[in-house]
Amino acid sequence: MEQTTNNNIDNVLHTLSIQVSLNGLSFCTIDDHKHINAIEQDNFGIQLTPEQVLNKIKHTFDRNPALKGSFKTIEVIHQNNLYTIVPKALFDKNLLTDYLKYNIKLLENDFIAYDELDQHEIVTVYIPLTNINNFFFETFGSFTYKHTSTILISSLLSQEKNSDNVTVFANMNEKSFDLIIINRGKLILANSFNHESKEDFLYYLMFTTEQLQLNPEDFTLTFLGDIQKDSEYYTIAHKYIRNVDFGHHNGQEYKLPSTIDPIEPHQHFVLLSHF
Repeated sequence: MEQTTNNNIDNVLHTLSIQVSLNGLSFCTIDDHKHINAIEQDNFGIQLTPEQVLNKIKHTFDRNPALKGSFKTIEVIHQNNLYTIVPKALFDKNLLTDYLKYNIKLLENDFIAYDELDQHEIVTVYIPLTNINNFFFETFGSFTYKHTSTILISSLLSQEKNSDNVTVFANMNEKSFDLIIINRGKLILANSFNHESKEDFLYYLMFTTEQLQLNPEDFTLTFLGDIQKDSEYYTIAHKYIRNVDFGHHNGQEYKLPSTIDPIEPHQHFVLLSHF
């Protein structure tokens, strides 16, 4: 596990944000003054079961002093491809199953949740990991949860609201990436893909943009998340797309103690965008 923690834990109430998937987890604690107390990322390397992921979370809470204090706010972020985006005008909370059943295989006991992005007239319909939610409810009582795409779409639409360009955002994770495409401030596509190699990534990227009739000479590909500037994913993308860049958080300036390595503006985008 990549760990960066400030060991000088005090009694200040912090906000905890934890992002959970079957392939990894990450968390951040931050106070009201934008001081990051701890930030960690754990890429599992393989896809685990929901029960194994819960055991990972329990182990993280048991061993990490940064998670022993009190939190005034706790937010769980579910990262998976079990979601769809529905325009607010077409949304009916009694039809949640209908929105998902054509895109994913639903099980009889699946719990379906939704996030409303009122400012953008969009609703994210998705399946959270209920055992993870149950753990946080039993442990802390009060908490909120959202889907990764909700935070991505909300943050990126706010950034792009006055843009006259087409931007393709790739939020990178170890085994998957989220693709968000915005044209002149309007959401065109939100989807997630699994990848094992840079060629997988390039295939899904180029196929999707071709279907949308986007010219790789014209749009900008902006990387977010778990990717370095010397990555082979960046290199291969630049062979086929003229404009490739790295994104940034929404103007927030976080204060890091000396015990935490500097964070690039595009890294931990989901964890840090909504504080």
